[in-house]
Amino acid sequence: MKVKPIILCGGAGTRLFPSSYKIHPKQFIDFGGWNLFQKTLERIKSPIYDHPVISSNEKYEKIIKSFLKKYKIKKYDLVLEPYKKNTAPAVLSSALLANIPNNQALIFLPADQLIDNVKAFNKAVKQNQKKLADDNICIFGIKPTEPSCQFGYFLINKHNNIVTSFVEKPSEVIAKKIIKKNAYWNSGIFYLRKDSLIYHYKKNQPSLLKNCLRAVEKSQSKKSVYKLHKPSYAKAKEISFDYAILEKSKKILGVGLSVVWSDLGSWRAITHLFKRIKNKYYSKKNTFIKPWGKYFNLHRGKCFLIKELVVNKNSSISLQKHRHRAEHWTITQGKPKVTIDARKLYPKTNETVFIPLGAVHRVENKFNQPVKIIEAQVGKILKESDIIRYVDQYNRIK
Repeated sequence: MKVKPIILCGGAGTRLFPSSYKIHPKQFIDFGGWNLFQKTLERIKSPIYDHPVISSNEKYEKIIKSFLKKYKIKKYDLVLEPYKKNTAPAVLSSALLANIPNNQALIFLPADQLIDNVKAFNKAVKQNQKKLADDNICIFGIKPTEPSCQFGYFLINKHNNIVTSFVEKPSEVIAKKIIKKNAYWNSGIFYLRKDSLIYHYKKNQPSLLKNCLRAVEKSQSKKSVYKLHKPSYAKAKEISFDYAILEKSKKILGVGLSVVWSDLGSWRAITHLFKRIKNKYYSKKNTFIKPWGKYFNLHRGKCFLIKELVVNKNSSISLQKHRHRAEHWTITQGKPKVTIDARKLYPKTNETVFIPLGAVHRVENKFNQPVKIIEAQVGKILKESDIIRYVDQYNRIK
């Protein structure tokens, strides 16, 4: 029997503002001719998969249908939530609503991830299907490339692959310690049979199972599009699948994936991944050398522009302001000093600074390590010439 892919496509993805926001989440962002939802659909073209079930929110119905039409996906089931309730209700409802046999294997795939080696991924899915007996849940892990605080981790017993513990988004210090113990990043991809899924909810979340069953039984359907019953779904507990099921079960098997993986959950992650895969955004035509360092144009949309700034050691941009744009700076490396009007700020890595339209501002790097910043410009006019300089160590004031 083929594996039934269930694509979880309901997240808001607002961490990538302004490219991503609640009505246009990150799985739909155009990264130069492709998006993450498209890549997820491409991953399940293998003959090992049945047609997909897509679990999402009602407000994304039109955009999902447009992409399915664009990518020529003719057979699918679309399950739509009236409210955002996190992953546990979405997972259960999508499995119950679609016409899926009880013994069919289900693989749940977040729609906002990128995996570079699709063949290796699908090989792992096929090889591990036999492990789904006895109500086991198989979760896929990624070998960490850094002690990230953005992901959950899990540890396994190396003799039988049983997951011994989960650690949810630890501090960098704890992440370093558990990585030494061969911990994996939790990819959010999990794999089990439909009857096993129902067993785990019945055992650990009986009230959630009851409310989701009612929402499914009273749902409205039209041409493979299912809309869950609002009053029933409103009673469903808002909780993640990890907390509701994974952390309560003793039947979790961990499988390591040998792939380059990212959930592209921050501009830092996007920058890192683009460099690893030598993305075209880092071509010469998108690289601009400045006396203080350089910048890359990463992505342009309507009324916004995303750049990466690299400020060299002992350098600074000019003290300046803009007439037509505001800026959001996310620090990805280094120890910058930021001036905004009369304020002096010292943001750390992964912190964001907002520069209002018309604010006089500057970033300085007084250390040996380059400062790296993801800059999101927002405004109707986005031109490099929109700079009024007040102080400049490179004599560019006209």
